[in-house]
Amino acid sequence: MDKNQLSVHINADAEQVWRMLREPAKLAQWHGWEMDGLADEIQEIYYRSVREGPDHLSLDLDMGDIFRLEPVPDGTVLTMKRGKATGEWEKYDDDITEGWSMFMQQLRFALERHPHGTRRTVYADGNAPSSASLWQKLGIDTGWLPEPGEEYALRLSTGHDLGGRVWYRGPTQLGLTVRGYAEHGDGLLILAEQAPLEGIRPHKGAQVIASTYDLGAAAYQEVAEHWETFMERHYPEG
Repeated sequence: MDKNQLSVHINADAEQVWRMLREPAKLAQWHGWEMDGLADEIQEIYYRSVREGPDHLSLDLDMGDIFRLEPVPDGTVLTMKRGKATGEWEKYDDDITEGWSMFMQQLRFALERHPHGTRRTVYADGNAPSSASLWQKLGIDTGWLPEPGEEYALRLSTGHDLGGRVWYRGPTQLGLTVRGYAEHGDGLLILAEQAPLEGIRPHKGAQVIASTYDLGAAAYQEVAEHWETFMERHYPEG
């Protein structure tokens, strides 16, 4: 399989998926995470020198990445064909591909589970000189995890209990729906490992993105403190 071609099946029609790609307010509910400059990043990626297909089934982005929407009987298959990063971005090419993989799953989750909800994210990353994997540090035995779509229950090494369904799994990423990360329904937790990157990331890295929906301030702060404390302890560099 071409590592630079990413695909997700979304339980929504192509018109709904297209709106998620073309309306700034909807883009902000799945692309990336909360940060200063998110609105500018969305403008740069989705509106600068892009080409829309006349049938609203394709979107060519400025850096050569191409979205294709394929209507199917039970929804839409959204595919991205990655362009080749050049110049200063070339060394980040694998990281960019991994990022798009996460973002497309976030789009799918927002549209299927919280099409009218308000997302608030917890994001943390870092790296550390350790041979242990992110899964080992969290106390997750990936060999015993259920398949995507099935229910799971975990007690992390932090003492924190998680429950929900496995959203997706990949070689370096794990997506879990989490009860308690939303006022109604569930939120989405994405855990990702990153390989060392010469001159940028000297040791193995990790990323955590927790997408919460309509939580009160206290509940949101509890989620944020849990993941920030874990990352500060295990991935303090960067």
